Amino acid sequence: MLAIQNLHIEFGARVIFKDLSFTVHPKERIAFAGHNGAGKSTLMKCIAGILKPNGGKLSKPKHCDIGYLPQEGIHIHGITLWDEVESAFAEAKAMQKDIDEMSEKLHHLDPRSAPFSDLLNQIGELELKLHDADPGLIKPRMESVLTGLGFKRSDFTRDCGEFSGGWQMRIALAKLLLAQPDVLLLDEPTNHLDIDSQKWMESYLVNYPGAILIISHDLALLDMLTTRTMAFHHGRAEEYAGNYSFYVKESVLRKEIQLKLYKSQQREIKQTKDFINRFRATASKAKQVQSRIKQLEKIEVIELEEDDAVMSFKFPNPPASGQSVAVLEKACKSYGKINIFQDFDFEVTRGERLAIVGPNGAGKSTFCRLITGQEEPDSGTHTFGHKAAVSFFSQNHADELDPDITVLECAESAASRENAPLARNLLGCFLFRGDDVFKKIGVLSGGERSRVALVCMLLRPANFLILDEPTNHLDIQSQEVLQNALKDYPGSYMIVSHNRSFLDPIVTKTLEFRQGHAPRTFAGNITYYLEKIEEEKNAAKGVAAAAPAPNKTSTPGVNRKEQRRIEAEQRKKRNDVLPPLKRELEELEKNIAEYEAGQATLTTHMSDPETAGDSDKMQQASAAYQVLADKLEKAFSQWGEVSDKIEKLEAELSL
Repeated sequence: MLAIQNLHIEFGARVIFKDLSFTVHPKERIAFAGHNGAGKSTLMKCIAGILKPNGGKLSKPKHCDIGYLPQEGIHIHGITLWDEVESAFAEAKAMQKDIDEMSEKLHHLDPRSAPFSDLLNQIGELELKLHDADPGLIKPRMESVLTGLGFKRSDFTRDCGEFSGGWQMRIALAKLLLAQPDVLLLDEPTNHLDIDSQKWMESYLVNYPGAILIISHDLALLDMLTTRTMAFHHGRAEEYAGNYSFYVKESVLRKEIQLKLYKSQQREIKQTKDFINRFRATASKAKQVQSRIKQLEKIEVIELEEDDAVMSFKFPNPPASGQSVAVLEKACKSYGKINIFQDFDFEVTRGERLAIVGPNGAGKSTFCRLITGQEEPDSGTHTFGHKAAVSFFSQNHADELDPDITVLECAESAASRENAPLARNLLGCFLFRGDDVFKKIGVLSGGERSRVALVCMLLRPANFLILDEPTNHLDIQSQEVLQNALKDYPGSYMIVSHNRSFLDPIVTKTLEFRQGHAPRTFAGNITYYLEKIEEEKNAAKGVAAAAPAPNKTSTPGVNRKEQRRIEAEQRKKRNDVLPPLKRELEELEKNIAEYEAGQATLTTHMSDPETAGDSDKMQQASAAYQVLADKLEKAFSQWGEVSDKIEKLEAELSL
């Protein structure tokens, strides 16, 4: 499908790749691995046609489409979300428009004329091409992808310019997934997704019909999705026939084998040199000495590559806090009509390791600002415990750095006197090495500024850390540095993140925020939390038809008589409203199946040479196919609306 041959890329004196060659086959899932700066994104831009290589070539079939999602930098405005995403189907829309225009022309032509027959054949060819695009499924597919990525139906008519940078990337991802290019290039696609949207995307990518090339620092995603890994290191690429975990194990094994070969060769070279030096002046051994010299010259010396320096960071012992670090009591918070918290009680205790999860906009960042005292609740109280010292890393901290100072000056100014000597080492841990520390903050990319802000936060003495998406701009090695430091950290911390492989080993409790529901705590890590959520969903499906347990619908503050009245009203509403909706849903599903079967029959009929040669039959079949396509689109739209109503009612009635 795609062939990269002898690719050569360089920036000034620095060679990124030299003679890089590999192929991509249909439906392959390939991970690009390697530290930041190894050339992964550069290679992806070359494949996408954005960057021109210095040498070599990329070959692909004529009709092979390549789609690319960059890490950041997409800004769309002046068009609604729906219209922007719908443009992914521009080709199908154009074909449908041509069919409509040609069909209109048919009415003004003599059915027995040659122009009529030619036009009818053109319509037939376009109908067959359009069938592969399933025009009747365009609207429901768009709704499915947009809601899966976290957009609400009320967002569909909003201008794209109203959405933040992270949501802009979701718009680009939605459009790309719907376009379904033959080769999908994804550069850190989960950076801007919450845990629900990430799970949806993972499921979507597993069933994606084309090939996928992906760069990600989310190990769980790579292990679940990919079956081949391209590892980039010192301008070279090595292939591994497995996912990321396979690559890690196999690379260690390859290094061990290489080391053994190197030692064996060095022994052989030493023995040969010793023989030459010993018998160089012996006439009877002259022929053998010359033979050994020639043998030595022909040896292709094995060179061991130096591993990247593995840096480590250990938090200085923070001042000891009291048992209670921070407390919210009866906290309420609203923004206009949007209620975030209502009578929310929460306590952070000494040594707590907490993950914070939930969809964007559910209240995670608001909670962080409240628990750190940066923002006051509308009512209720917030108090810090004895000797609590807070350090907070948020995404907007990167924008507050002084652009006129160097990276090193920024880190040293943020550090305490005791931690100042650690600044240079910690910057190295987070990819600022050598002369990089003397760059001005103003010339750094957004990701680089985020890493500087994280370093500054870690250098401040604190016994209570709050980290908001700390791994978004870290490569896997830097993630491991931070993860290992947090494992040994004696204070308390809370981390907002969707990165399961990063969180699972270092958190013991999960706090979930979800719109319309009170925050909930789960006594385990992210994997435990996801298992519990799945169990809840399965349990809800299993008892959906059964009456709820008495305590399920119990309402605080009412007597038993009033409680029975409330339950009776719920039963009446359930019996009056849900059954008709479910019958309507079943009828729609039946109609959809019939329409799809009818389209398949008509497609076969139009492909028949006898039909294609008969203009009247072809016109009738084409008109019938269009009628079914319109009915199918309407049925799918109704099906989505009815499904939403049922889901909403079941949630309200605690089914």
